[in-house]
Amino acid sequence: MGYNVEKYMEDSNMLLARNWWAFLLRGILALIFGVVALLFPVPAYMSLVLMFGAFALVNGVFAIVAAFSSNALSENWWWLIFEGLIGLGVGLLTIIQPAAMGEAWLLIIAAWAIATGVLEIITAIRIRKLITGEFWLILGGLLSVVFGLFVAFFPMTGAAAIGAIIGIYAILFGIFFIALSLGLRKFNAIAEVRS
Repeated sequence: MGYNVEKYMEDSNMLLARNWWAFLLRGILALIFGVVALLFPVPAYMSLVLMFGAFALVNGVFAIVAAFSSNALSENWWWLIFEGLIGLGVGLLTIIQPAAMGEAWLLIIAAWAIATGVLEIITAIRIRKLITGEFWLILGGLLSVVFGLFVAFFPMTGAAAIGAIIGIYAILFGIFFIALSLGLRKFNAIAEVRS
């Protein structure tokens, strides 16, 4: 009776697929955030700071929920836990000190987007043979990295430009995660039929 790593990985990935709804909620939240950011970029700059803090906080919570409901003890899911903790930290810091964040807020957004993107790419590569739809997670990760680099190199482009960029980023991120969730849902449905 040896330890079957492949069976353990398959079970872990099935748990992730069963919780496809967490990725769907993250995608919907990102879409809502993106539309609001595009509609009200200038008058709501400080609100945008707070909205981003709330988005990062909730996104972090959903990443942690997805990790723990997908068997966080598996080495493949600690990336989701780490991503969630980064989101929680950035979200709390932004909500507690919105006025003091100013320009630092933009650099934190850049660092968060780059870290999140890298972790999503790593996660997608690790699970690519076990699920369908990993391409969307890779695209979301690449988009996060590009967005983070843009904000890091051009932090003073103005509140309206940053609001529009954040809105576009969040909308695309939301679309990618909704597509990923639908792929996970399909994978889960096929797996349930086979069971």
